Amino acid sequence: MPILHIFWSIFLIFLLVAWFWTLISVVADIFSSEDLSGLNKGLWLLGVIVVPWLGVLLYLVLRGDSMQERRRQAAADLQEAQKAYIREAAGAPSAADELAKLADLKEKGVISEEEFAAQKAKILG
Repeated sequence: MPILHIFWSIFLIFLLVAWFWTLISVVADIFSSEDLSGLNKGLWLLGVIVVPWLGVLLYLVLRGDSMQERRRQAAADLQEAQKAYIREAAGAPSAADELAKLADLKEKGVISEEEFAAQKAKILG
């Protein structure tokens, strides 16, 4: 078998893998998109299944930018959930507990109003 046939086969396998990756990403985005109604999700899915190349291309052209934003928002939500879980598991005090302690210190006169405001902004910021 000539070496060009091997390279051609490798190239075709690469294209096939890239196509499946793109198709799965588009279908996953259709299902996870909160700004599409059920009817619109069904129509996009029908378009992707019936005419795959055209459906995927149109989806990427028309909704590709928002696809990236949804993925970024999902990653940020996941990271925030992980941070909250780690804080809870480590027994770290919540922001409400910290604010209650600060209010108590302010009432006792240990810290001034300015110090209270600065620490409150630091906790909430």
